[in-house]
Amino acid sequence: MSYEIKGLNEECGVFGVFGAENASQLTYFGLHSLQHRGQEGAGIVSSDGDRLHQHRDRGLLAKVFADEKDLLRLTGDSAIGHVRYGTSGNNSINNIQPFLFRFHDGDVALAHNGNLTNAVTLKRNLEDRGAVFQSNSDTEILIHLIRQKQNCTFIEALKQSLNEV
Repeated sequence: MSYEIKGLNEECGVFGVFGAENASQLTYFGLHSLQHRGQEGAGIVSSDGDRLHQHRDRGLLAKVFADEKDLLRLTGDSAIGHVRYGTSGNNSINNIQPFLFRFHDGDVALAHNGNLTNAVTLKRNLEDRGAVFQSNSDTEILIHLIRQKQNCTFIEALKQSLNEV
């Protein structure tokens, strides 16, 4: 058995900024430096403290944000971004991150790099309990796990959910 590396295999890129007036622009430049990690799609979600703003699409970062207005609409002092290299799911725009979820008690954005090794089992269990998935990316599983936690803070729910993946 050979353990030689046949070539580089990059898997997505995630970048985030907190507490900067031009967070989405800084996130764009951070993603630009990570473009080699994913060419299938790109996206950014920003927060202005009251609302989350999202722009994502298929293609290279420069194509996704070819219209500068798309980046300028992402206001706020915090942002997360993602460049996609598909290792699970298809090339649908529904699989391009960051994912933005709007709930009655607040919004959540999520970006993730990697694969959940127990995704099939987790997804089946979540669907059996009523979860409906909008993508076929295993990243969406995490938000469903978080939302099903009861009587705890978001951070506590996140910790509990990460222990399940």
